[in-house]
Amino acid sequence: MLKISRKRRRQWIGMSFGIFITSIAYVVLSHPANEEYLSKGPLNTGHEELQCSSCHTTAKGNVFQQMQANIMFSVGLRRSEANFGTENVDNNKCLACHERENDRHPLHRFEEPRFANARKEIGVTNCESCHQEHNGVRITQLDVGYCRSCHEETEMKNDPLEVSHKELIGAKQWNTCLQCHDFHGNHIFHAAESIKDTIPIEEIRAYFNGGDSPYAQEKKFYATTEEEFLNQQ
Repeated sequence: MLKISRKRRRQWIGMSFGIFITSIAYVVLSHPANEEYLSKGPLNTGHEELQCSSCHTTAKGNVFQQMQANIMFSVGLRRSEANFGTENVDNNKCLACHERENDRHPLHRFEEPRFANARKEIGVTNCESCHQEHNGVRITQLDVGYCRSCHEETEMKNDPLEVSHKELIGAKQWNTCLQCHDFHGNHIFHAAESIKDTIPIEEIRAYFNGGDSPYAQEKKFYATTEEEFLNQQ
């Protein structure tokens, strides 16, 4: 009869106990009621009621297939990596709920060569460059003067302001852009025609942090609900 040493027995017991605890933890944390313990941080404004699985959908294939695909990628036998566990949350996931025809700044627009600097400076072709999730705010882009990345040469023939856009740009008053203009153009409101009627920058910053919209409460488009999104899958 094969005799197992005391040291080897302890190793096997420790390994078995570790696998048991890991399995229990996996089962418990995988339950929808415990999603908050896996989250990297609070969901952003407007997403508070979403489930993790709404964005982090299960990746294709089983664990073995996903590992195999990534090993093949690492040795050059596959062109792209495979998602492991859950699918990557990319622009397509965001646009599944938020895409609309009348967006003033759609992501595809920034693919034009003239916006090369903007792509380099603030990554305008990625939703998460301005709306990084799990931060408990609405917008994570802290620079409210980011419009300069594309509009440094903007001029208007019939300028509605008593101080021209050209003068504001010359004075590098880039904060004034968002004080008049809703970036995605989704709120139903009229832009100010006088500097004194513009939205205070403090209200813009509060809006970024998750506060009420200083532009208007009524919108042209409302994001797809979670139920509608899940029904599309």
